[in-house]
Amino acid sequence: MAHSVVWSERALQDVEALGEYIARDSVTYARAVVRKIFGVGYKLQQFPFSGRVVPEFQVPTIREFLVYSYRVIYHTGASTVTVLAVVHGRQNLAPEEDR
Repeated sequence: MAHSVVWSERALQDVEALGEYIARDSVTYARAVVRKIFGVGYKLQQFPFSGRVVPEFQVPTIREFLVYSYRVIYHTGASTVTVLAVVHGRQNLAPEEDR
């Protein structure tokens, strides 16, 4: 059964900011990156556990899919996948005291 995919407001803002930033150098590349990020949603409908567990959290339902240099972070529920954020691959999500 296919999961429904919901993009959080934070994730949508992340993608918008990312697209605007990349477009400063290349509108074409920005479109390609944004398209590929949103394409993750289609994959997650059928394969919600296809991404790896986010290393900083080690929670089986919080996963990420890597797209170019970016991490698409999502939560998998019983029938819904919620995309939580899109961050740069070098960004560490662990709290300061855990680093």
